[in-house]
Amino acid sequence: MQTLKNLIETQFPGLPTKLVVSGNELTLECKSEHYFNLVKALKETKELGFDQVTDLCGVDYSTYKNQEWQGPRFAVVIHLLSVTHNWRLRVRTFASNDDFPIVDSIYPLFNGVNWYEREAFDLFGILFNNHPDLRRILTDYGFVGHPFRKDFPISGDMEMRYDSAQSRVIYQPVSIEPREITPRIVREEQYGG
Repeated sequence: MQTLKNLIETQFPGLPTKLVVSGNELTLECKSEHYFNLVKALKETKELGFDQVTDLCGVDYSTYKNQEWQGPRFAVVIHLLSVTHNWRLRVRTFASNDDFPIVDSIYPLFNGVNWYEREAFDLFGILFNNHPDLRRILTDYGFVGHPFRKDFPISGDMEMRYDSAQSRVIYQPVSIEPREITPRIVREEQYGG
């Protein structure tokens, strides 16, 4: 890991990045405006040779470790793998605008991130600039909101179901009545005695 850390520090001396070693993992943080070019350099630099993205996800840092987070709210985190050199690297970038989080898509570099970026958009509302087909992937196209955001309401008031009479999906108010569940307690007079 130290070899990789030293190599990254020498490859990007002028780029404002931050290397963090935690739990035997190396994380490279960069500003969102440098994200695409940094990932491109990590892929194309022969000495680094990161040729696979094994994961990409969105993160909502509005609260972190049960405390208010100081800094940008939304991040995109990718995990890179170099098969040639047998090392891994995590890259994290924060969207600069919390109200309209947007990060450049790395789809032109790794087309396997297509569905990962769509998932981060669908669940966190993070937009990926230059993504060829950014649309919802896990929720319904008419779904309002992004369910993995920490401020998303836990229970809603609308439900979706297929209506066979109309041959389509319809939305209607939630039909489940809330109920109080009280556990039954069984006591026997001579139990255990």
